[in-house]
Amino acid sequence: MDFSAVGEKIKELRKQVGLSQKELSHNICTQAQISKIEKGEVLPLSSTLYLISQRLGIDVNYFFDIGTTPRLDYVIETSRQLKAARRNTDYETIKQIVEAEQNNPLFTRNKRHYQILLWHKAIYMYEVNKDFPKALELIEEAIALTFDKIFTEKEIEIFISKGIFHYEEGLLEESLEIYYKALAQLQKIPHLQDETIKSRLYFNIAKALTDLNEYDSSISYCKEGIDWAIQKDNLYLLAHFHYHIGYNYELQREFKLASNYMKEALVVFHLVKDSRYTDYIQEKIDRWQEDYHDRLSD
Repeated sequence: MDFSAVGEKIKELRKQVGLSQKELSHNICTQAQISKIEKGEVLPLSSTLYLISQRLGIDVNYFFDIGTTPRLDYVIETSRQLKAARRNTDYETIKQIVEAEQNNPLFTRNKRHYQILLWHKAIYMYEVNKDFPKALELIEEAIALTFDKIFTEKEIEIFISKGIFHYEEGLLEESLEIYYKALAQLQKIPHLQDETIKSRLYFNIAKALTDLNEYDSSISYCKEGIDWAIQKDNLYLLAHFHYHIGYNYELQREFKLASNYMKEALVVFHLVKDSRYTDYIQEKIDRWQEDYHDRLSD
Protein backbone atom coordinates (compact mmCIF):
# COMPACT_ATOMS: atom_id res chain seq x y z
CA MET A 1 0.00 0.00 0.00
CA ASP A 2 1.38 3.38 -1.04
CA PHE A 3 0.80 5.51 2.07
CA SER A 4 1.92 8.73 0.40
CA ALA A 5 -0.52 8.40 -2.53
CA VAL A 6 -3.43 7.92 -0.15
CA GLY A 7 -2.35 10.84 2.03
CA GLU A 8 -1.91 13.17 -0.94
CA LYS A 9 -5.39 12.33 -2.23
CA ILE A 10 -6.98 12.92 1.19
CA LYS A 11 -5.27 16.30 1.38
CA GLU A 12 -6.39 17.17 -2.16
CA LEU A 13 -10.01 16.19 -1.51
CA ARG A 14 -10.06 17.94 1.87
CA LYS A 15 -9.04 21.20 0.24
CA GLN A 16 -11.54 20.74 -2.59
CA VAL A 17 -14.45 20.54 -0.14
CA GLY A 18 -13.05 23.39 1.95
CA LEU A 19 -12.27 21.55 5.18
CA SER A 20 -9.41 22.24 7.55
CA GLN A 21 -7.49 19.36 9.08
CA LYS A 22 -9.28 20.08 12.36
CA GLU A 23 -12.70 19.93 10.69
CA LEU A 24 -11.84 16.70 8.89
CA SER A 25 -10.60 15.06 12.08
CA HIS A 26 -13.62 16.06 14.23
CA ASN A 27 -15.02 12.98 16.00
CA ILE A 28 -12.78 10.74 13.87
CA CYS A 29 -9.22 11.15 15.14
CA THR A 30 -6.83 13.91 16.15
CA GLN A 31 -5.71 16.73 13.90
CA ALA A 32 -2.15 15.50 14.36
CA GLN A 33 -3.20 12.10 13.03
CA ILE A 34 -4.71 13.69 9.91
CA SER A 35 -1.46 15.59 9.40
CA LYS A 36 0.56 12.37 9.58
CA ILE A 37 -1.84 10.61 7.21
CA GLU A 38 -1.61 13.41 4.64
CA LYS A 39 2.19 13.35 4.83
CA GLY A 40 2.20 9.62 4.18
CA GLU A 41 3.80 8.85 7.52
CA VAL A 42 1.03 6.46 8.61
CA LEU A 43 -1.91 4.63 7.05
CA PRO A 44 -5.12 4.95 9.09
CA LEU A 45 -7.10 2.00 10.35
CA SER A 46 -9.75 0.86 7.86
CA SER A 47 -12.49 2.16 10.19
CA THR A 48 -10.83 5.58 10.33
CA LEU A 49 -10.34 5.64 6.56
CA TYR A 50 -14.03 4.81 6.11
CA LEU A 51 -15.10 7.75 8.30
CA ILE A 52 -12.74 10.06 6.45
CA SER A 53 -14.17 8.90 3.11
CA GLN A 54 -17.72 9.55 4.34
CA ARG A 55 -16.84 13.08 5.40
CA LEU A 56 -15.20 13.71 2.04
CA GLY A 57 -18.19 12.20 0.19
CA ILE A 58 -16.45 9.37 -1.66
CA ASP A 59 -16.35 5.58 -1.65
CA VAL A 60 -13.68 4.23 0.75
CA ASN A 61 -12.58 1.74 -1.93
CA TYR A 62 -11.22 4.70 -3.87
CA PHE A 63 -8.45 5.12 -1.30
CA PHE A 64 -7.55 1.45 -1.39
CA ASP A 65 -7.39 1.60 -5.17
CA ILE A 66 -5.09 4.62 -5.08
CA GLY A 67 -2.75 2.85 -2.70
CA THR A 68 -2.56 -0.38 -4.65
CA THR A 69 -3.13 0.47 -8.33
CA PRO A 70 -0.60 2.27 -10.51
CA ARG A 71 -2.15 4.51 -13.17
CA LEU A 72 -5.49 4.61 -11.37
CA ASP A 73 -6.28 7.68 -13.47
CA TYR A 74 -6.29 5.44 -16.57
CA VAL A 75 -8.69 2.98 -14.95
CA ILE A 76 -11.01 5.81 -13.87
CA GLU A 77 -11.03 7.34 -17.35
CA THR A 78 -11.74 3.98 -19.00
CA SER A 79 -14.59 3.38 -16.53
CA ARG A 80 -15.96 6.85 -17.29
CA GLN A 81 -15.93 6.11 -21.03
CA LEU A 82 -17.75 2.82 -20.46
CA LYS A 83 -20.36 4.55 -18.31
CA ALA A 84 -20.93 7.24 -20.95
CA ALA A 85 -21.29 4.62 -23.68
CA ARG A 86 -23.69 2.62 -21.50
CA ARG A 87 -25.88 5.67 -20.81
CA ASN A 88 -25.91 6.48 -24.54
CA THR A 89 -26.67 2.84 -25.47
CA ASP A 90 -23.51 2.88 -27.60
CA TYR A 91 -22.87 -0.84 -27.34
CA GLU A 92 -20.35 -1.02 -30.18
CA THR A 93 -18.10 1.42 -28.30
CA ILE A 94 -18.48 -0.68 -25.15
CA LYS A 95 -17.35 -3.73 -27.12
CA GLN A 96 -14.33 -1.90 -28.53
CA ILE A 97 -13.22 -0.64 -25.11
CA VAL A 98 -13.63 -4.01 -23.38
CA GLU A 99 -11.79 -5.90 -26.11
CA ALA A 100 -8.96 -3.38 -25.97
CA GLU A 101 -8.58 -3.62 -22.17
CA GLN A 102 -9.47 -7.23 -21.34
CA ASN A 103 -5.80 -8.28 -21.05
CA ASN A 104 -4.59 -5.06 -19.42
CA PRO A 105 -2.96 -5.88 -16.03
CA LEU A 106 -4.46 -2.69 -14.59
CA PHE A 107 -7.79 -4.49 -14.83
CA THR A 108 -6.94 -8.18 -14.64
CA ARG A 109 -4.94 -7.83 -11.40
CA ASN A 110 -7.69 -6.01 -9.49
CA LYS A 111 -11.06 -7.71 -8.87
CA ARG A 112 -13.09 -4.51 -8.75
CA HIS A 113 -11.56 -3.21 -11.95
CA TYR A 114 -11.92 -6.54 -13.76
CA GLN A 115 -15.53 -6.67 -12.59
CA ILE A 116 -16.23 -3.52 -14.60
CA LEU A 117 -14.91 -5.15 -17.76
CA LEU A 118 -16.90 -8.36 -17.20
CA TRP A 119 -20.07 -6.37 -16.58
CA HIS A 120 -19.71 -4.40 -19.80
CA LYS A 121 -18.71 -7.52 -21.71
CA ALA A 122 -22.04 -9.00 -20.59
CA ILE A 123 -23.82 -5.88 -21.89
CA TYR A 124 -22.30 -6.03 -25.36
CA MET A 125 -22.64 -9.82 -25.43
CA TYR A 126 -26.39 -9.33 -25.06
CA GLU A 127 -26.94 -6.11 -27.00
CA VAL A 128 -24.49 -6.72 -29.87
CA ASN A 129 -24.01 -10.49 -30.05
CA LYS A 130 -27.60 -11.28 -28.91
CA ASP A 131 -26.26 -14.07 -26.69
CA PHE A 132 -28.58 -14.08 -23.66
CA PRO A 133 -27.12 -17.18 -21.91
CA LYS A 134 -23.53 -15.93 -22.23
CA ALA A 135 -24.52 -12.47 -20.99
CA LEU A 136 -26.09 -14.01 -17.87
CA GLU A 137 -23.02 -16.15 -17.30
CA LEU A 138 -20.78 -13.08 -17.42
CA ILE A 139 -23.09 -11.14 -15.09
CA GLU A 140 -22.93 -13.89 -12.48
CA GLU A 141 -19.16 -14.11 -12.85
CA ALA A 142 -18.82 -10.35 -12.38
CA ILE A 143 -20.94 -10.28 -9.22
CA ALA A 144 -19.17 -13.32 -7.76
CA LEU A 145 -15.82 -11.52 -7.97
CA THR A 146 -16.63 -9.24 -5.03
CA PHE A 147 -19.96 -10.28 -3.50
CA ASP A 148 -19.99 -10.76 0.29
CA LYS A 149 -23.46 -11.04 1.92
CA ILE A 150 -24.65 -7.51 1.05
CA PHE A 151 -24.44 -6.03 -2.44
CA THR A 152 -22.31 -2.97 -3.07
CA GLU A 153 -23.67 -0.19 -5.27
CA LYS A 154 -21.66 -1.55 -8.20
CA GLU A 155 -23.04 -5.06 -7.70
CA ILE A 156 -26.56 -3.64 -7.62
CA GLU A 157 -25.93 -1.83 -10.91
CA ILE A 158 -24.71 -5.08 -12.43
CA PHE A 159 -27.77 -6.84 -11.06
CA ILE A 160 -29.99 -4.21 -12.71
CA SER A 161 -28.40 -5.10 -16.05
CA LYS A 162 -29.38 -8.71 -15.42
CA GLY A 163 -32.96 -7.55 -14.90
CA ILE A 164 -32.86 -5.51 -18.11
CA PHE A 165 -31.71 -8.55 -20.11
CA HIS A 166 -34.69 -10.53 -18.79
CA TYR A 167 -37.06 -7.62 -19.48
CA GLU A 168 -35.88 -7.29 -23.07
CA GLU A 169 -36.33 -11.05 -23.51
CA GLY A 170 -39.96 -10.62 -22.46
CA LEU A 171 -39.40 -12.42 -19.16
CA LEU A 172 -41.28 -9.79 -17.19
CA GLU A 173 -41.95 -11.71 -13.98
CA GLU A 174 -38.30 -12.77 -13.79
CA SER A 175 -37.10 -9.22 -14.41
CA LEU A 176 -39.34 -7.90 -11.63
CA GLU A 177 -38.02 -10.51 -9.22
CA ILE A 178 -34.48 -9.35 -9.99
CA TYR A 179 -35.38 -5.66 -9.62
CA TYR A 180 -37.13 -6.27 -6.29
CA LYS A 181 -34.10 -8.15 -4.97
CA ALA A 182 -31.85 -5.29 -6.08
CA LEU A 183 -34.13 -2.76 -4.36
CA ALA A 184 -34.06 -4.77 -1.13
CA GLN A 185 -30.27 -4.78 -1.25
CA LEU A 186 -30.18 -1.07 -2.04
CA GLN A 187 -32.22 -0.28 1.05
CA LYS A 188 -29.52 -1.88 3.20
CA ILE A 189 -26.96 0.73 2.10
CA PRO A 190 -27.07 3.66 4.56
CA HIS A 191 -25.58 6.26 2.23
CA LEU A 192 -25.61 6.08 -1.57
CA GLN A 193 -22.66 7.47 -3.47
CA ASP A 194 -24.68 7.37 -6.71
CA GLU A 195 -28.26 8.39 -5.95
CA THR A 196 -29.39 7.76 -9.53
CA ILE A 197 -29.27 3.99 -8.93
CA LYS A 198 -32.54 4.15 -7.00
CA SER A 199 -34.12 6.26 -9.75
CA ARG A 200 -33.12 3.70 -12.37
CA LEU A 201 -34.49 0.86 -10.29
CA TYR A 202 -37.83 2.58 -9.75
CA PHE A 203 -38.11 3.31 -13.47
CA ASN A 204 -37.26 -0.23 -14.56
CA ILE A 205 -39.75 -1.66 -12.07
CA ALA A 206 -42.42 0.75 -13.32
CA LYS A 207 -41.86 -0.28 -16.95
CA ALA A 208 -42.13 -3.98 -16.16
CA LEU A 209 -45.31 -3.42 -14.13
CA THR A 210 -46.87 -1.47 -17.00
CA ASP A 211 -46.16 -4.31 -19.42
CA LEU A 212 -47.87 -6.64 -16.95
CA ASN A 213 -50.92 -4.30 -16.99
CA GLU A 214 -50.35 -3.41 -13.33
CA TYR A 215 -50.87 0.28 -14.01
CA ASP A 216 -51.59 1.49 -10.48
CA SER A 217 -48.47 -0.20 -9.12
CA SER A 218 -46.42 1.26 -11.95
CA ILE A 219 -47.74 4.74 -11.20
CA SER A 220 -46.90 4.24 -7.53
CA TYR A 221 -43.25 3.47 -8.33
CA CYS A 222 -43.06 6.45 -10.68
CA LYS A 223 -44.30 8.70 -7.88
CA GLU A 224 -41.70 7.17 -5.56
CA GLY A 225 -39.12 8.07 -8.19
CA ILE A 226 -40.41 11.64 -8.42
CA ASP A 227 -40.29 12.03 -4.63
CA TRP A 228 -36.74 10.65 -4.58
CA ALA A 229 -35.59 13.02 -7.33
CA ILE A 230 -37.10 16.02 -5.55
CA GLN A 231 -35.66 14.94 -2.20
CA LYS A 232 -32.18 14.70 -3.71
CA ASP A 233 -32.48 17.82 -5.91
CA ASN A 234 -31.69 15.61 -8.90
CA LEU A 235 -33.49 15.92 -12.23
CA TYR A 236 -32.29 12.52 -13.45
CA LEU A 237 -35.26 10.58 -14.93
CA LEU A 238 -37.70 13.13 -13.45
CA ALA A 239 -39.20 13.83 -16.87
CA HIS A 240 -39.33 10.11 -17.68
CA PHE A 241 -41.27 9.38 -14.49
CA HIS A 242 -43.87 12.02 -15.37
CA TYR A 243 -44.13 10.70 -18.92
CA HIS A 244 -44.50 7.11 -17.76
CA ILE A 245 -47.31 8.02 -15.38
CA GLY A 246 -49.00 9.70 -18.34
CA TYR A 247 -48.39 6.59 -20.44
CA ASN A 248 -50.07 4.41 -17.81
CA TYR A 249 -53.10 6.69 -17.89
CA GLU A 250 -53.04 6.67 -21.71
CA LEU A 251 -53.21 2.87 -21.71
CA GLN A 252 -56.26 3.15 -19.44
CA ARG A 253 -57.75 5.73 -21.84
CA GLU A 254 -57.74 8.43 -19.17
CA PHE A 255 -56.45 11.00 -21.62
CA LYS A 256 -56.95 14.12 -19.50
CA LEU A 257 -54.75 12.72 -16.72
CA ALA A 258 -52.30 11.42 -19.31
CA SER A 259 -52.08 14.86 -20.91
CA ASN A 260 -51.46 16.58 -17.56
CA TYR A 261 -48.52 14.37 -16.68
CA MET A 262 -47.04 14.49 -20.16
CA LYS A 263 -47.18 18.29 -20.10
CA GLU A 264 -45.17 18.19 -16.87
CA ALA A 265 -42.73 15.82 -18.56
CA LEU A 266 -42.31 18.32 -21.40
CA VAL A 267 -41.45 21.10 -18.96
CA VAL A 268 -38.66 19.04 -17.43
CA PHE A 269 -37.37 17.81 -20.80
CA HIS A 270 -37.13 21.42 -21.96
CA LEU A 271 -35.44 22.39 -18.69
CA VAL A 272 -32.68 19.81 -19.12
CA LYS A 273 -32.42 20.58 -22.85
CA ASP A 274 -33.35 17.05 -23.89
CA SER A 275 -35.40 17.23 -27.08
CA ARG A 276 -35.31 13.56 -28.07
CA TYR A 277 -38.91 12.91 -27.04
CA THR A 278 -40.54 16.33 -26.97
CA ASP A 279 -42.04 16.29 -30.49
CA TYR A 280 -43.47 12.81 -29.93
CA ILE A 281 -45.04 13.81 -26.62
CA GLN A 282 -46.41 17.09 -27.97
CA GLU A 283 -48.02 15.26 -30.90
CA LYS A 284 -49.82 12.98 -28.45
CA ILE A 285 -51.11 15.91 -26.41
CA ASP A 286 -52.24 17.79 -29.53
CA ARG A 287 -54.05 14.71 -30.87
CA TRP A 288 -55.94 14.21 -27.61
CA GLN A 289 -56.96 17.86 -27.56
CA GLU A 290 -58.21 17.63 -31.15
CA ASP A 291 -60.19 14.48 -30.34
CA TYR A 292 -61.68 16.24 -27.32
CA HIS A 293 -62.80 19.24 -29.37
CA ASP A 294 -64.19 16.97 -32.10
CA ARG A 295 -66.32 15.15 -29.53
CA LEU A 296 -67.64 18.46 -28.23
CA SER A 297 -68.64 19.57 -31.72
CA ASP A 298 -70.46 16.32 -32.55
